[in-house]
Formats: sequence, C-alpha cells, structure tokens
Amino acid sequence: MEDIEAIAMLQDPVRRRLYDYVAAQDHEVSRNEAAESAGIQRTLAAFHLDKLVDAGLLETDSRRLSGRTGPGAGRPAKLYRRSGAERQFSVPPRDYRTPADLLAEVAEAARLDTELQAAARREGRAARAAAPVDGLDAAKVLLSARGYEPRLDDDRDALRLANCPFHALSERHPVLVCGMNLALLEGLMEDAAGLQVRMDPRPGMCCVVVELSKNNVS
Repeated sequence: MEDIEAIAMLQDPVRRRLYDYVAAQDHEVSRNEAAESAGIQRTLAAFHLDKLVDAGLLETDSRRLSGRTGPGAGRPAKLYRRSGAERQFSVPPRDYRTPADLLAEVAEAARLDTELQAAARREGRAARAAAPVDGLDAAKVLLSARGYEPRLDDDRDALRLANCPFHALSERHPVLVCGMNLALLEGLMEDAAGLQVRMDPRPGMCCVVVELSKNNVS
C-alpha cells in the first residue's frame, strides 16, 4: 500500500516534473534549481519537493553551496536527490522478487554463472536484432528504454549507467548478477560500430560502462 501511495504522488504534474528533473541529474539539486527547471516559484517547489521526500521518493542533504564555513558563510542549502529505495506495485499483488532471489541462490550454489551469462547474451542479441545499435547515440536510446538511465561522461566517449535495473538482486548476489548484466549488454552491443562494453563499477552507478572502443578513438 505504501508503494501505491508513493507512486500516486507523481500524478500531480508539477510534482512529476520536479521528480523527473531531480532523478535525471548527476548532482544534488537545490530548491532554486528545481524551481527554475519546473518554471515555478521556489516556495512552491520546496513544498512539492518535501512531499516527495515524505513519500520516500527523494532524499535530502544540507550543504553550503559556497563551500565556505564559519561566520558569514550563509545557511546550508537543502539539496535533493533521488531515493535509493525501490517502489513497485501490481494489481492484484504479485511477488517476483522472492522467486528471483531464490533462483539466484540456486544458480550460485550450482555454479551456473557460465550458463546464465550465455542465456543473457542470447537475450541481448535478440533485443539488439530488433533495434540495431550504431554509435553512442543509438546505444543511449536503447539503454534508456531498458531503464539504465545512460549519461554521457565528461569526455563524451562513454555512457555511464545511472541505474541498474537489477539493483536489489545485484546487492544480494553481486558476482552472479553483475556477470549476467555484463553478458546481457555485450549481447545488446555485439557488432555495434566502434563500441565496447566492460566492467567498471563505481559508487551509485551500474557496474558496466559502454564506451567507444580504443580502435575507434583517434
């Protein structure tokens, strides 16, 4: 019931715009920045942002944006970021997480990593056949549709994945699930012009990066 109530919070169009903006950023967002993005006043943005925090959809931190400390440094600003909690619901209720966790436990115990990766690679190839990948822009579109939230890095030669669609499962079975994820993306990007996929785990990001292959970098 809590998940339904939280997701229902996003039915308000202003609240949804604010949430989508905060979730899409690679940094914590101030009230001023959020208000400007939604084209509303700061006080209204603060009201809706705090409602999203109460619902568990956003998290907050406080920090002086000037970077200074001590007297005259000003009050800390309230900053917002997307919550790491997952929200889902179905009607009637369904529980897919428990069997997924059990299957992962069995696969680990039976050492089925190789078989799982082969199946994931086949799945990736099948999905790629329906949407051929040609360059980072095409890869970004495909990965966005699959929930990875790809973002170009500062050098614009790689896609960092801000969301792992298998996050909850990968926290409990990291070796098994991250290996599966790598194989899935290898299948998706197989024969993609000038792209390569590799493991590159970073805090708060998916464990895989899609980048221009070294042979494609001048």
